[in-house]
Parts: sequence; structure tokens; C-alpha cells
Amino acid sequence: MGRLNNKVCIVTGSTSGIGEACAKDMAAEGGKLVVSGRNEKEGARVVNEIKAMGGEAIFVRADVVSEDDIKNLIAKAVEAFGKLDVMVANSGIAILGDPHEVEVDDWDKVLNVNLKGVFLCDKYAVIQMLKQGNGGAIVNTGSIHSFVAKPGTTSYAAAKGGVAMLTRTVGTSYATRGIRANFVAPGYVDTPLLSALPPEVYQDLVKLHPIGRLAKPVEVAKAVTFLASDDASDITGTSLLVDGGYSAV
Repeated sequence: MGRLNNKVCIVTGSTSGIGEACAKDMAAEGGKLVVSGRNEKEGARVVNEIKAMGGEAIFVRADVVSEDDIKNLIAKAVEAFGKLDVMVANSGIAILGDPHEVEVDDWDKVLNVNLKGVFLCDKYAVIQMLKQGNGGAIVNTGSIHSFVAKPGTTSYAAAKGGVAMLTRTVGTSYATRGIRANFVAPGYVDTPLLSALPPEVYQDLVKLHPIGRLAKPVEVAKAVTFLASDDASDITGTSLLVDGGYSAV
């Protein structure tokens, strides 16, 4: 028996990276997955890989900044599987720069995807879960930069700080209705993007983590699966840091 047996789970931004790892880990735990993102080719690949594992999955294309896309995403999940139990709002982008360097258009892009996108996912997941009347779990992807400032992360940190407070608000607003909301806060994660950095830059990031390495996407995924599962039934409105000790020093 898996932790998520027969739970219907949407994971946004699950065509690569942390989101892909989440979708696969949740499927391995018995979840019925709705893989979502903007890249249909990669979405089909992830779905096929989940099916090859013996899991159930469909792909629904969605841009998280589009209210209509999020409504459609949830409608397609319910159409395919009959309900929605878990929403993982994971999509995110980063455009770096110190405050005096950040272009207003770039600020808007980051806040739209990383904060508004999470809000839309949470809002319409809650509406569906309230309609069903049997609770549910929401897991948002925050960041170490929800808590820790670092030069160059102006818009990213502002958005991820907003995700922290949004999650706390959602998690406490619907606690008596059986809907929990929490967020994971990863440190730097060993993705192909970071692996392609110059070795000295990569090592500078590693040094921020007392554990002596960057997290693997699957390690973040395991935390997400836990928060989505009934094993976390008394946890809501809080954060789970998966940061190799970054925030402890």
C-alpha cells in the first residue's frame, strides 16, 4: 500500500526538475497523476514513464498565470479521475538581479508565475475540494529564499516570501474543513541548470549547505509526498525545509 493510494494529484511544472520528480514519486506511492506544464512533448514523456512504472497519469497543458487554464486543469483532472485530492503548485521561474537592476517587466513575470500562479492553483483547488466535502491537501513550492535573503534574488525572494504567507493563510483558513496547505522550502537543488554553471560558482552554492552538497530533486519530492499524504494529517500552514542545513547557519 502506498501513501497516496487512489488519491488524485495535480502537479504543476511537472515536465522537468523537481515537479517531474514529485509526479513520479507520488505515482510510485499509488497516486493518480495529472502532469501539467507548457511543454506537451515533455509532458507526454513524463506520463509515459509513469505508465511504464505501472502508474496512472494524464497530461494537461496549463500556464499557471492563466485563470482559465487552471480552471480547465482541475476540470480535466475531475473528468479523468472523478475528484481532486492533492494540488502541488510547483511552477516557478527565476530572473536574477539586485533591486536597482530589476526591470519592471521581469518583476511582473516572476511575481505572476511564482506567486499569482500559486494563488490560482490554491484558489481553484480549494473550491473543488470544498465542493467534494472530504478535505484535501495542498503543497506549494517555496524556497530557502522564502526566509533567507541573498543578493540578486530580489523578485524571486519577494515572490517566494509571498508563497510562505499565502500558504499559512490557506492552511489556517480551511483547517476545520479538512483541507491542509503546507509548503516545501528547498535550498539549491542539483538540476541540469545548476550543473552547467562554472565549477567555481557551483562550489560556492554547495558551500552554503552544511550537508556539503546540493539536494537531489527526488529528495524534495519525498518531502512533498509526505505533506500530501495522510501521514501529515495534523500538519497545516507550515513549511518543511529541505535545505541541507542552509537555514540553520
